[in-house]
Amino acid sequence: MSTALAPVSTSALPEKFANPLLQIKGVLAQPAVRRSLPMAMLVALIGAAALAWMTFSTPTQKTLFTGLTDADKQAVTSALTQANIASKIDEGTGALTVNEDQYSKARMLLAGQGLPKQAPGGYAILDQLPMGVSRAVEGERLRQARETELARSIEDIDAVAEARVHLAMPEASVFVRDNASPSASVVVKLQGGRALSQAQVQSIVNLVASSVPGMKPESVTIVDQMGALLSKPGAGGADADSDARLEMQRKTEDKVRQQLVQLLTPLVGAGNFTAEVQADINLDQTQATRETYDKAGALRAETGNWVGNQANAPATPGGIPGALSNTPPPASQLQTPQPAVGASGNPAAAPTPTAGGPAPNPNKQSDSFQRAYDLGKEVSVTRQAPGSVKRLSVAVLLRDPDKSRRTAAEITQITDLVKSAVGFDQARQDQVTVISRKFADTSADTSGPAWYDNAWLPVLARNATAILIALLVLLLGVRPLAKGLMKKREDATPALAGPGGTIAGGESDGITVHEAVSLDRLEATQTVDDRIGAVRGFTRDNPARAALAIRDMIKADAK
Repeated sequence: MSTALAPVSTSALPEKFANPLLQIKGVLAQPAVRRSLPMAMLVALIGAAALAWMTFSTPTQKTLFTGLTDADKQAVTSALTQANIASKIDEGTGALTVNEDQYSKARMLLAGQGLPKQAPGGYAILDQLPMGVSRAVEGERLRQARETELARSIEDIDAVAEARVHLAMPEASVFVRDNASPSASVVVKLQGGRALSQAQVQSIVNLVASSVPGMKPESVTIVDQMGALLSKPGAGGADADSDARLEMQRKTEDKVRQQLVQLLTPLVGAGNFTAEVQADINLDQTQATRETYDKAGALRAETGNWVGNQANAPATPGGIPGALSNTPPPASQLQTPQPAVGASGNPAAAPTPTAGGPAPNPNKQSDSFQRAYDLGKEVSVTRQAPGSVKRLSVAVLLRDPDKSRRTAAEITQITDLVKSAVGFDQARQDQVTVISRKFADTSADTSGPAWYDNAWLPVLARNATAILIALLVLLLGVRPLAKGLMKKREDATPALAGPGGTIAGGESDGITVHEAVSLDRLEATQTVDDRIGAVRGFTRDNPARAALAIRDMIKADAK
């Protein structure tokens, strides 16, 4: 005996399961669902209005602290609760938030109480080192202490809200070629709407580099919370020169502009003039070296010898010492002097007397000397410091009086004053221009901020939007539903009237009963099909009343 499983046909499934839309329509067509649907919609609309009100009326939250320990969270929350400041803790991130309008008050309150009390940082963590720790652990703790202390020092800057410092400290090696210089990375979180100037960034770089032995400023990198690189590599590159040029130009222009303000304010009054300055700054460094020598020179050393006339040389004592040596010399005889000759025997080479000079020695026949002279030397080094003004352009616009105009003589006098104030130099081709015109009306601009820039406007708009949504829900949703329910309740009549067992008028399955009909009258005047249809429709629409009617009929038959 074999059995075969017949395939199940999808057509055998009921139609209500095959089509979900028909199933939903069938559920909604049920009398109980139809009666409860208005009430369900009313509850849904009230819930939507309440949700909208809670969404729009709740103030904007602002993060107070992040990453707090559980003890700090409990202490901070207790302090805020005692001060009637509402706070919330985000379950996902663990951040503690307060209302935006109470943020500053909460920060001042907690700062006065010394909260939050976080774990000790900086060099305080070195006090908690247990005895017997390894050298590696001690080095890591020291590095962590340096990072924390540097971060705290950087946070003292007004524009910096939070800072984190990471130090890369390579291990020392006995080989010089293997020694690497340390480096550092700094991540700063700036205050809202604040920015660090280039001078502040360079100060942070120098602060970190000076705090770590062997670290160079080029090895420090600074990044903000948006990932922008603030420190510029190569402090002596072209970018640094350009920044220095712009900074010096700005300072020079501000100085000249301030001089103009101090000069023209007593003369024409505050707000009656405007001045613009354009300065061309020379940042080129010039160095020149010059050497000069004295042509005459000065005698430094002299070496040599000369030969004299031996015939005219005086007799020198000679002989054997004794009696003969004590003999007096013979009488002197006059002789004609011979002209001295040079080393080559040429009489022309003999020295000739010069006017104003010493007389030549007649006994000198020849001479040979080597003389060394020192020449005069002058070394001049000129260094021109950068920052000089190459060219200056000044433009001044004066306001004309209300009922008159300035004369050319007045403008000429003011021009001369401006030239004297700014240091006008015709050799540099400086330009100074002064004109007088009517100013545009700026009364609308100085009247104050516009009404839509006030701080109370967003709060008022949020509350007004929440109230408007609630009113629309009540007027367009709750009110029509309430009217429909009241009208349906007024149109309905009692289903049972007395012991006769009458049926209330209404609509059921297309059969309308306009008046109460007794059971005797139905049996006498209507057919069976009509009575069955009327009773069926009444039972479907009013099951409770039908049950009461059946109960009354059972009681009547029992009697």
